[in-house]
Amino acid sequence: MPKPIVELRDVTKIYTLGKNRIYALDKVDISIEKGDFVTIMGSSGSGKSTLLNMIGCLDLPTGGKVMINGTDISRLDDNGLTLIRRNNIGFIFQQFNLIQTLTALENVEMPMIFNGTSPKMRRKKALELFRRAQLPADYEQHKPNELSGGQQQRVAIARALANNPPILLADEPTGNLDSKTGHSVMELLQELNIAGTTVIVVTHDPRLEEFSNTTIRLQDGVICSETC
Repeated sequence: MPKPIVELRDVTKIYTLGKNRIYALDKVDISIEKGDFVTIMGSSGSGKSTLLNMIGCLDLPTGGKVMINGTDISRLDDNGLTLIRRNNIGFIFQQFNLIQTLTALENVEMPMIFNGTSPKMRRKKALELFRRAQLPADYEQHKPNELSGGQQQRVAIARALANNPPILLADEPTGNLDSKTGHSVMELLQELNIAGTTVIVVTHDPRLEEFSNTTIRLQDGVICSETC
């Protein structure tokens, strides 16, 4: 049996505020298979962001194990976590997080610079990703502030794919978009999933469930039933 691409075993995350211990996650067990499309849902304060940070190797659990592609990240130092992120995970953010001084194409190239890809190959791959994200070629030299929200999000998706990650993490990817544009962005994520990428979307919007094959609901740091 192949191992899950993402697995959380009895994961707890505790924050200490003065004398208080806050359980952001409380003994969470999750198994995500390669090729899954998962939505993680819950209200503000439910633990969604903490869970995303765990899967994205941006934070470590207080207890339990987080396995990414078979590697227990709790055993890794900062360099090891950086390598896991670089080789396994593409991030898509609600605020797009594009570099405003770079062109759209240069933003897509940026992760490949840190991966040691040659300038010629960076440009070739970035152009391919531009087409894959359904962005017109004449937008390549536009700065982010010259693009609509939907176009910026497509650039962000293309950038997230730059190093061929097997996992895409999307944090409220439609939160700053109108419903029509948000729907088209989710359709693009669905196409990427059909092509083999594991997609994990964190959202509070129940409309996004229709795109996924699995929904995980959180409340007060605990996985709960469909009615929570």
